[in-house]
Amino acid sequence: MSTERIHRWTKTRLREHLSVVKGERAPTVVLKNATYLNYARRRWVKANIWIADDQIVYVGADFPEVTGQTEVVDCESQFIVPGYIEHHAHPFQLYNPQSLAKYASERGTTTLINDNLVYFLNLDKKKALSMIEKLDELPTTMYWWARYDSQTELRSEEQFSNSKLKAWLEHHLVVQGGELTSWPKVLQGDDVTLHWMQETTRLRKPIEGHLPGASERTLSQMALLGVTCDHEAITGEEVVRRLDTGYTVSLRHSSIRPDLPRLFEELKEQDVDYFGRCLMTTDGSPPSFYEEGVMNQCIQIALDAGIDPIDAYGMATYYVARYYNIDHKLGMIAPGRIAHLNFLSDVSNPTPVSVMAKGQWVMKDGEPCVDHWSLPWNEYGIKPLKIDWDLREDELHFSMPMGIEMANAVILKPYQIGLETTVKELGTDHDESYFAMIDKKGKWLVTTMIKGFASSVMGFASSYSYTGDVILIGKRISDMVKAFEKMKEQGGGMVLVEGGEVIGRMVLPLMGMMSDEPLEGIMEEEKKLAQQLRDRGYKHEDPMYSLQFFSATHLPYIRVTQRGIYDVRKKTVLFPAIMR
Repeated sequence: MSTERIHRWTKTRLREHLSVVKGERAPTVVLKNATYLNYARRRWVKANIWIADDQIVYVGADFPEVTGQTEVVDCESQFIVPGYIEHHAHPFQLYNPQSLAKYASERGTTTLINDNLVYFLNLDKKKALSMIEKLDELPTTMYWWARYDSQTELRSEEQFSNSKLKAWLEHHLVVQGGELTSWPKVLQGDDVTLHWMQETTRLRKPIEGHLPGASERTLSQMALLGVTCDHEAITGEEVVRRLDTGYTVSLRHSSIRPDLPRLFEELKEQDVDYFGRCLMTTDGSPPSFYEEGVMNQCIQIALDAGIDPIDAYGMATYYVARYYNIDHKLGMIAPGRIAHLNFLSDVSNPTPVSVMAKGQWVMKDGEPCVDHWSLPWNEYGIKPLKIDWDLREDELHFSMPMGIEMANAVILKPYQIGLETTVKELGTDHDESYFAMIDKKGKWLVTTMIKGFASSVMGFASSYSYTGDVILIGKRISDMVKAFEKMKEQGGGMVLVEGGEVIGRMVLPLMGMMSDEPLEGIMEEEKKLAQQLRDRGYKHEDPMYSLQFFSATHLPYIRVTQRGIYDVRKKTVLFPAIMR
């Protein structure tokens, strides 16, 4: 069945679906003897479910009089729940939106609500919006956020023009504003962001916060300005604080914050027994985190914690759809909803044996049903990274008195450099290395030292970051330059060099940030490269997060940005970038 043909429910299509209920046309699929999760009644109910193309048209006791070519599936021994929703996806963590959607849907997550930041920053407005409309033709459902800020210090803020932000925010596939990483600026008087928050509220779309460690007073202030949800609670007490302030709370389980088991334990201790305002998310984790699936992982953790299955499934289905005001389309098994359905062997096992997305099988009896999902990335400006400039060893000077030290995978603090940095190679008896960030167009660079990344990485180059600028790390300048050259040759990605030879690599041909391979293959490449970095001294939770967040100014304490080394608290550039 062509997804293009049913992309929108036109009047003609709706009349055809109506004729199925009237008994004038045959359904596409009938699920008979189905025990399904009914959220209108908060209970399991037995019924026959009729599907026409991509839409559920009837749920009840009747069996259609006209069947014709209808596929009839006896669901006597199964339990059917709505397709799962990952509402906080970052679809550029080495994978791309299409590869993530295919992999996730085969494990029950049939809807993604996606961060738009990389596409907003790097693509033309018209091409980016055309791309999200094309992605909507896949068997899965995709919605998007509209970011208010770049999450870093750019040399030019033209990317966040009013017309561009307005076009995103008003698009029918954009269902929320945020996530709001620049909330301190809003509290300090940033009326431009406040204007867009007000516009989001006027459009009746929610606003996702980013409020780590927020007090009751801060939460109250942000609620007054329009924030409706937050995913940064890391204790049960912080969850309750947000609930008491009227927020919807997204409980996070990600590669660097695998908090969900503990959160449920602490929420029980706090006598929380209502989860209707709680959602769950994996917060855009790297590929290897998804080996056991996506939202099915979170639901399993909730079930194992003793959460009522109605709530465990609801936090990844109906509660999500209700929060985003899309429960008339998603999150329920009822007429008028998109036919996203998961078929379970047991209520206690949320990994489905079969999955239906937009009325077509993407997984049936444990076997994938759609071999290849393709997207013409080139048409939307998503191409291999083209670097038409060269880097010389003598351009890499490391005379800055202050370096950056990794407190953990993503938090950087300043430190006083004590090493002799005019040499071409550093020893491997310590964890200080050369560090450079270079404009992907070759116009500027920032050079300093990094402490705590690794002790024996000789040369490493990466174009994987929010902005797509090039990161170089290493002990030997010649190996760093060699890694850059090899990364340039392959059109973007990551390259690890030792003694002038490539010993590890990951090719990322989509803007230098994403692979075009299936997610299963990306997992293996990521695990291999991450292990090579760990073997050479990387000791934090996730090297891919580290690379991505070096420039992210919503994290403390200093960051390396396009403008130079930036003090987050003082909001000043400590050492400016050097023009080449």
